Amino acid sequence: MPLTSTPEHPVPLREVAVAVKGWVERLGAIWVSAQVIELSRKTGVTHFLTLRDLREEVSVAVTLSTAVLDAAGPVSEGMAVTAQLRPTVWLKSGRLSYECADLRPTGEGQLLARIEHLKRLLQAEGLFSPALKRHLPLLPRGIGLITAKDSAAERDVVVNVRLRWPAAPLLVRYCLMQGPSSALQIIEAVGSLDADPGVDVIIIARGGGSVEDLLPFSDEGLVRAVAGATTPVVSAIGHETDTPVLDLVADVRASTPTDAAKRVVPDVRDELDRIRRNRQHLAAVALGYLQAQWTSLQSLRRHPVLRNPLSRFDVYAEQVSALRRRLEVAATTRFDRESAAVESARTLVRTLGPTSVLTRGYAILVDDDGRTVSSTGSTTAGAGLTAYVTDGTLALIVQSKETHDHP
Repeated sequence: MPLTSTPEHPVPLREVAVAVKGWVERLGAIWVSAQVIELSRKTGVTHFLTLRDLREEVSVAVTLSTAVLDAAGPVSEGMAVTAQLRPTVWLKSGRLSYECADLRPTGEGQLLARIEHLKRLLQAEGLFSPALKRHLPLLPRGIGLITAKDSAAERDVVVNVRLRWPAAPLLVRYCLMQGPSSALQIIEAVGSLDADPGVDVIIIARGGGSVEDLLPFSDEGLVRAVAGATTPVVSAIGHETDTPVLDLVADVRASTPTDAAKRVVPDVRDELDRIRRNRQHLAAVALGYLQAQWTSLQSLRRHPVLRNPLSRFDVYAEQVSALRRRLEVAATTRFDRESAAVESARTLVRTLGPTSVLTRGYAILVDDDGRTVSSTGSTTAGAGLTAYVTDGTLALIVQSKETHDHP
């Protein structure tokens, strides 16, 4: 029943708050459709969402537990959801709050949740690793293109490839690029082009679209087929904001089909300009090297030795002549010195030798055995002696011996 009050008989605030809480909670749990516009994950067991009506500018703050949030799968801002809410009022603050007992993504949100689950699965397997990405060839011998027939994506790729490198060969495989059978057709086209030895790169191209339209490019079978291909694959699906799972496993992600064409072939005009600049640089380097060598050669030619190669021989000849003269002088001086020494030794020998003694009137006596007789005790009376004098010898016979004492 309504509360009654007057200025003289006011109602306590607590009664009003309890009444409001009862009126609000009388609504009970109810399922609502809304959009997640803000998600705040806390470290505790309670988290916060802001839900907005799908058509009007009406939003409410919602609390939910970790179990409810995790059971909903990957939830992101902008996702459409169906939530079971129970409104309540906190008595201490009087704040109206909504508690979420169940949360389920719907429509695109449900698809995005499923795609997000597949991303996490493949990422855990390492299929998105940069180490698995293959480099695109500088100039492919053949370009495989998988796209829809007469589509804008086909036109963008073909026109830009022809503008950039007219001689580049294109092998086109037409497939449905949306719908239930699209993924299977693209898988078969990838296998066919990957087995062709003349194809060096494969482009999968399609224009933008809704999440449902681009769903085939998040197909697990297609993603694994691209990951297992030996030929580099370029994903050109949708626009810059579209990111199907194929973009993550492809070797190169192009923002648009036009961007894919620019990535797989160089611009012939840029390459010709690069060749021209490289040739100019090479010519400048070669001319600079030749000029340096010519300058060095001119410097060598100005060197006296090169102007007159025999000049050094003249110098060496003068040096040899000077050395020869010094050698002759040294040899003559040494010879004279040694000759003087020999002559001095000869004079000394002559002075001290027996011949010099004989010239002074002395004689040398020897017996028959050739032994020198230097005393009377060395011979006997009647013995024969030979006396050596200056000009010859004398034969003597000892008549007698007489010994004298030296003073």
